[in-house]
Amino acid sequence: MNAEAQGGRSAQLKHTGLRPGWTTGACATAATTAAYTALLTGDFPDPVRITLPKGQAPAFALAVEELGPGRASAGVVKDAGDDPDVTHGALVRATVRRLPPGSGVVFRAGPGVGTVTLPGLPLDVGEAAVNPVPRRLMREHVERVAAEHGEPGDVEITVSVDHGEEIARSTWNGRLGILGGLSILGTTGVVVPYSCSAWIDSIRRGVDVARAAGLTHVAGCTGSTSERTVRAEYDLPDIALLDMGDFAGAVLKYVRRHPVDRLTICGGFAKLSKLAAGHLDLHSARSQVDKSFLADLARLGGADDSLAAEIATANTGLAALRLCEAAGVPLGDLVASRARDEALSVLRGAPVSVDVICIDRAGVVVGRG
Repeated sequence: MNAEAQGGRSAQLKHTGLRPGWTTGACATAATTAAYTALLTGDFPDPVRITLPKGQAPAFALAVEELGPGRASAGVVKDAGDDPDVTHGALVRATVRRLPPGSGVVFRAGPGVGTVTLPGLPLDVGEAAVNPVPRRLMREHVERVAAEHGEPGDVEITVSVDHGEEIARSTWNGRLGILGGLSILGTTGVVVPYSCSAWIDSIRRGVDVARAAGLTHVAGCTGSTSERTVRAEYDLPDIALLDMGDFAGAVLKYVRRHPVDRLTICGGFAKLSKLAAGHLDLHSARSQVDKSFLADLARLGGADDSLAAEIATANTGLAALRLCEAAGVPLGDLVASRARDEALSVLRGAPVSVDVICIDRAGVVVGRG
């Protein structure tokens, strides 16, 4: 087997030996597809097959089927694989009903799904906490089913999660202003199983494979969006892309002992602000975005006391970034530069050059260091 086949993000996942699962967004899409199909035909497809952003086409068994006048509901039990996800085993439901022509696709929060009440998230205040990628997936599948049956595809989708409000107490939703239940999440549809020891071992193996192939530039990416950004920036081969996840420290400490000429770190602004503040584990359960730290950085970039106070009390790191962008304060670059400084301090003089790229949720570069 050649090095290309042994390395890269997919090889890291395989190396952990952990079974991947499906996001709440994938489950909601499957439930929506089944419900809308039944609304148009009277029959629920079971199992129901969907297509995920990276081309996977999983099939989901239905746990709930309900057909009524002008509406249909379907439910899927979430399987998170070997990840200790708090939503593993949760019943994700979608109820679909027709709307007047020209209405488009409208999303509603049913029982157990939260509503956005504070700014700073990728959804407007008052919206159902169904994130952008799951919304796009559901729209695409509604359009596909509608086209198959000659329908316009104007529907209301109400997503709910049984016991979701109770489950949400184990998440950070309340602090983010998402009230009443869970968020429907996922950018790839796939839950990457989480195991500290297995994932750190996979990072080390990824570095080893890249070095063995003679590569001099590798990139630690926090997820699929940052991976796409790095591909666009540097055109690196698959085996140069390390699925760092939350383990920035694991990448830095291993590269310190096994140097490459250049290391790029790419991730979301909020996550990399934690590295900038000195955290090497970026998981939300073990480190939080420090808005006071961001306010202090913003002052260095020219923020006045009024803006700094707004940043310190912002709902999210992204909200703080947007405040600074509006004021012409380069907070993204300041965070990236400080994160680079922290990375270099962990490398302790190892012969590795470092650059850091901060992105927003859409993958737009918002800071370089």
